[in-house]
Amino acid sequence: MAGSIVWFRDDLRLADNPALTAAVRTGAPLVCLFVLDDASPGHRRPGAAARWWLHQSLDALADGLEQRGSSLVLRRGPAALVVPQLAREIGAGAVFWNRRYGAAERATDTAIKADLQRSGVEAVSFNGNLLHEPWDIATRDGGAFKVFTPFWRAVLARGEPRRPASAADALARLPAVASDRLYDWALKPVRPDWSGTIAGSWTPGEAGALGALSQFLDDGGPDYADHRDQPDKRATSRLSPHLRFGEISPAQVWHAIRHAEAVGTISGRAAEKFLSELGWREFCYHLLYAAEDLRAVNVQRRFDAFPWRHDEVGLRAWTSGKTGYPLVDAGMRELLRTGWMHNRVRMVAASFLVKHLLIDWRTGEDWFWDTLVDADPASNPASWQWVAGSGADAAPYFRIFNPIAQGERFDPEGAYVRRFVPELARLPDAWIHRPWQAPADVLAEAGVVLGSSYPAPVVDHAAARLRALAALASLDAMA
Repeated sequence: MAGSIVWFRDDLRLADNPALTAAVRTGAPLVCLFVLDDASPGHRRPGAAARWWLHQSLDALADGLEQRGSSLVLRRGPAALVVPQLAREIGAGAVFWNRRYGAAERATDTAIKADLQRSGVEAVSFNGNLLHEPWDIATRDGGAFKVFTPFWRAVLARGEPRRPASAADALARLPAVASDRLYDWALKPVRPDWSGTIAGSWTPGEAGALGALSQFLDDGGPDYADHRDQPDKRATSRLSPHLRFGEISPAQVWHAIRHAEAVGTISGRAAEKFLSELGWREFCYHLLYAAEDLRAVNVQRRFDAFPWRHDEVGLRAWTSGKTGYPLVDAGMRELLRTGWMHNRVRMVAASFLVKHLLIDWRTGEDWFWDTLVDADPASNPASWQWVAGSGADAAPYFRIFNPIAQGERFDPEGAYVRRFVPELARLPDAWIHRPWQAPADVLAEAGVVLGSSYPAPVVDHAAARLRALAALASLDAMA
C-alpha cells in the first residue's frame, strides 16, 4: 500500500486535526511532515519570538507522534518543491493538509495540489483552523463582511461548529524517511539568548494548550466578563499563541466554553464575551482571505495619503518601554519580557504609536510580528489597522486612547505598572500613571528622578491629540 503524507503547518496538534484524521482513516502508513519555508515568494518569515515558540511546538509534536509509533519529518525549503519531491521519494498515494488563508499561501497550495495531481497523487485539504470557511460566511450580495457585529451574527446563525475529534491512539509510519534535525534550523536564539524570561512564561505544545484552557476555565473564566480588561489580573485565557500555532483548534475551545457554561463553571455572559473574542480572530482570518495584502495595504485606501511622521527617537522610546507613560511602558516591557502583552494594553500601546507619535501602523505591526509569540498573520495586521482607523470595522481615527485615563481605569492601584516598571513601584496610586505631575517631595520619597530613573513623557498628551486630529483633518480635506 502506498503511503500518505500529512503536511503539518499552523496545526501542530494530534487531536481535532482533520487532515491527520482523514489520513489515518485510509489505513495507509503515514509520513508526518513539517516544512520550514522561508523561501516562497510572499510568505512571511515568522518573527524571532514566534520562531522560538515554533521550535518548542515542533519538539512537542514530535514527542506526541513518537508516543503513537510515528515520527515528525522535517524538511526546509520552498514547499512547492519540497512536498512534491517527498511524495515522489516515498511513492505517496495522497497528501493531506489543513488550509491556510493568506493569498501567497493559497497560491502555493494551489500550485502544489496541481503538481501532485499531475503525478497521480491525491491532494486533499480541510478546514482545521477556523470555525467556518470564509466562503461560507458572506453578506447578502455574496461579499465579505467588513463590520464585525453582523459578521458574528451570521456566524452564530450557522449554529455550533463541528465537534472536535480525538487523537488517534496509534499511527502507522513509513520507516527510513530522511529528516532534518530541529536544532540545525537554529530557530532558538543563541548569542544572545534572550528567551529565558519568555521560556518561563509559557508551555508551548498541545499539552500546554489544553493546560492553559483548563486553567482559564478554573481561574479566569468565571470573572472574564468583568475583569478581562484589567491587566493586573489573570482573567484572560492566554490561548492566543496556542491558537496561532494550531496546538488547539477554535472548535475545541468553543465546545469547552459551551460545556463550562452548561455545567455552570462560567456564566452565560462570560461565555458569550469570550466566544466573541474567538470570533474576532475568525473575523480577522476572513479579512485576510478577502484582502489584497492585509499587512501592507490599508483596507480603507484613503489612508494611503495619511501624513505619517518619521520619528526615530519616539520609536526607540516606544519599543524600549521608555515613553514616559507608565501604562504604555509597562505593556512594551511585558512584551519584551514575556513575548506577549495584555490585549487592553496592546490597544493603548498601539494607539500611542499611531496617534501620539504619528508613526505608520505598519512599523508597529512589524515590531509586534517580531516580538510576539502569538504574532498571527491575520489578527496582528487586522488589529493594527483597527487601531489606526484604516481597517475593516476600525475604531475611528479620532478615537485616541488617553494612556493616563486608561491606566487609572484599568490598573487603578498600579499593580501592573509596578510589576513591569519597577522604578515607579514606590509611587502612591494617585501618581503612578502620571509621575510627571507628582509633587517633588512625592517623587523624592519614591526615589523617582524624572529624566533619569524614569523618562519624562516623550510627547504631551493634549498636544499630541490635537496634532493627530489635524493630521486626520488634512486627510479628510483631500477627499
